[in-house]
Amino acid sequence: MENLIDTCRENSMSHKLITTLNAHTRDLLAEYEVLTGEQIRQRIDRAQAAFIGWKSVGIEQRTELLRSLAGQLRESKEENSRLMTLEMGKPIAQAESEIEKCAVLCDFYAEQGPRFLQPEFVPTDATRSYIRYDPLGVILAVMPWNFPFWQVFRFAAPALMAGNTALLKHASNVTGCSLAIQRIFTDAGVMEDAFQSLLIGSKQVPDVLARREVRAVTLTGSESAGRSVAANAGQHLKKCVLELGGSDPFIVLEDADILSTAEAAVAARTMNSGQSCIAAKRFLVHERIYNEFVEAMIEGMEKLTPGDPLLESTQLGPQARRDLRDELHKQVQQSIRQGSELRLGGRIPDGAGAFYPCSVLSNVTPGMVAFDEELFGPVAAVTPFDTAERAIHLANQSRFGLGASIWTADVDRVSDLLPQLESGSVFVNEVTKSDPRMPFGGVKDSGYGRELSAFGIREFTNIKSIWVK
Repeated sequence: MENLIDTCRENSMSHKLITTLNAHTRDLLAEYEVLTGEQIRQRIDRAQAAFIGWKSVGIEQRTELLRSLAGQLRESKEENSRLMTLEMGKPIAQAESEIEKCAVLCDFYAEQGPRFLQPEFVPTDATRSYIRYDPLGVILAVMPWNFPFWQVFRFAAPALMAGNTALLKHASNVTGCSLAIQRIFTDAGVMEDAFQSLLIGSKQVPDVLARREVRAVTLTGSESAGRSVAANAGQHLKKCVLELGGSDPFIVLEDADILSTAEAAVAARTMNSGQSCIAAKRFLVHERIYNEFVEAMIEGMEKLTPGDPLLESTQLGPQARRDLRDELHKQVQQSIRQGSELRLGGRIPDGAGAFYPCSVLSNVTPGMVAFDEELFGPVAAVTPFDTAERAIHLANQSRFGLGASIWTADVDRVSDLLPQLESGSVFVNEVTKSDPRMPFGGVKDSGYGRELSAFGIREFTNIKSIWVK
């Protein structure tokens, strides 16, 4: 996930600049001035003033504005998909799908949000007792580059539906996307200053969070970024939701269909060019079908060749930044030195973009980098097991706990295994994914709190008990 390294430099006028580059060609895209301390204070004051008005807007009007957001997303899909692809290298077809998913999310909360926020009456010895869901205020969102629209809307749509206002500190390499999202909110008719993009560096986040008007923070990003933001939030006693890294286990039992499961494994590992927190990363395969499965997976990954992400036919784009590609390669090389076997890829290609080939490491065991750390790119680590109990043990032998999947021909046999997996979500015969209808989040070092569904919209509310006698 984003390591919060900002691409900033000083110009001749001593103004800090954020520079964005084309992820494929490395050509300069744009430069943006970083906000000064005074400008940041003004933005926060405006967000607080907007909150006073926004929380008074009726639920029916907020519903219509979310529908308008969905419409604006669909109208600007072509333009913003291209921007996303230019800034972080996402294959254009996947970028278009991401925009549509954001629109579906807005439609979902427009339809279900009023129900989620309805007071809940509870029978007690009071004359009347119930639970209200009141907005908290200004919420700061620190978001990463890998899903630059989805991860923002995943927070913003329910937060604003609940009556909060939002400040977005986006990853610097997708600053264009950050400003485009702000325009979408404005064009949809959302109250001025209710959603603002802050062009700031990571070092300025603690100062924003320290402001009294900022009532809570949500972060999707790296463990280190999460620990830093959580520490600052704790210091100021502010609500915090964290969605951090993952090293999701993909468990293949001996009765699974090898070819179809291997095909799903390839898709799960190479989604977004492998740059996804919920992408399957550790493939735990029963020893009875291990060799055949590895061969089928290699065959599937060999078909995915890197290419220009602006072409509709491209399935594998570049990594978002060279430093991220180089760190991934270092992890692969270290895992090989530790005893894993390189079966495919593992070599940095020539060319301008930060491409990394689809790679397969077999015979990966606990203690190796490929097993213990998150590989944020199209590299699969494959490990054999002999019993289902051993598979669960290996799956849980990770500090991460974001998602997991189990593959079998007999879904009834896994019912006893599901509660044992230390993970925020478990999918059976399906790749791990986020869905507006289901809560999303992790345990252990993958963070805490939930996004999406009723749980997500209530995270940034005051769950208020009312007792009348």
